[in-house]
Amino acid sequence: MNRIEAYITSIERRDNITIVSFDAGGAPMRMMALGLAIPIAVGTRVILGAKASHVALAKKLEGHLSISNRLEAVIETVETGALLCSVTLRVGPARMESIITRDSAETMALHQGDSVTALIKASDLSILEIVEKGET
Repeated sequence: MNRIEAYITSIERRDNITIVSFDAGGAPMRMMALGLAIPIAVGTRVILGAKASHVALAKKLEGHLSISNRLEAVIETVETGALLCSVTLRVGPARMESIITRDSAETMALHQGDSVTALIKASDLSILEIVEKGET
């Protein structure tokens, strides 16, 4: 599980849906949750989680996407297996992992030192831990 430290910048609620915006070391991120039951407020410092298999990669990304979370990253390692690849990324001071298919890694010609964009859908992000409570 990738762990991303961030603080909450805004919270929007409509019916049972909550959209939470974060600042993760200067990178804006968003999470969509249904029935969010944990007490959060603007300014709360949290640890966000995203499964490695939910982190997609893009090279030379252009155009419009519906994916809210786009983190500029540099590849540190690429470990190639029979079917899958584990790609370790440096995202600012943090490290993340992406699990993608070997075919995708070969098509993208991923190598150590390449710049990529890590993509995480808002619905694939979760709050793992509240580090410090914000204003209520």
